Amino acid sequence: MAIASPEPPGGALIAERAYLELRDRIVKLRFAPGTVLREDELMADLGIGRTPLREAVKRLALESFVAVQPRRGTYVTEVDAAEIVHITEVRAELEGYAAELAARRMDAGALALAGSLHEQIERLGRGDDHEALMGLDERIHRFIWGASGNPYLVDTLERYFSLSLRIWYVVLDRVPGLGHAVHDQAELLQALTDRDAQRARAIMREHVLAFQREIIAAFSRG
Repeated sequence: MAIASPEPPGGALIAERAYLELRDRIVKLRFAPGTVLREDELMADLGIGRTPLREAVKRLALESFVAVQPRRGTYVTEVDAAEIVHITEVRAELEGYAAELAARRMDAGALALAGSLHEQIERLGRGDDHEALMGLDERIHRFIWGASGNPYLVDTLERYFSLSLRIWYVVLDRVPGLGHAVHDQAELLQALTDRDAQRARAIMREHVLAFQREIIAAFSRG
């Protein structure tokens, strides 16, 4: 007889939601680099207690989104252009590998979703707003991670993708080719649908490396 997995404790669920909400605000620069995070304000804003908030902040600190110093308190870390090189070295290989695995392991449901995402790209205008473009790009990445069938790979990529995304938001107004980058994902989705694992890996790897080149160029312009 199968044994049901226990439900996560309520406090853990609250901490998880707080973590995701705070990470989203940091990534999208609603909490800009250098912003001091005050416990009482966040507790009131999120409607949670001190313990789950501290759990969420501890996790953000482990992932380098915030730093905690005795006298300064908890604050959002700065964005360093040099970080993108190190992050991309990891992402290019792991994202490429995820695409390779996805091409080999996609089931009928994943193939249907790939087709749906391809249609969304076709409907998306190159002049669409940045939020729409980035939202679709993010959905495609997460779809591929999930289709890889490796939860450890998903967890690792989630962290590095979020770090990359924050840097992207910093230079968003200086990146003219975002629409082209998202539309280029159609080729990747086609490779996945064709189950061409090596091509999918190569396209994804180049997509991530192109992201790095755009970021570095944007910082040099700014």
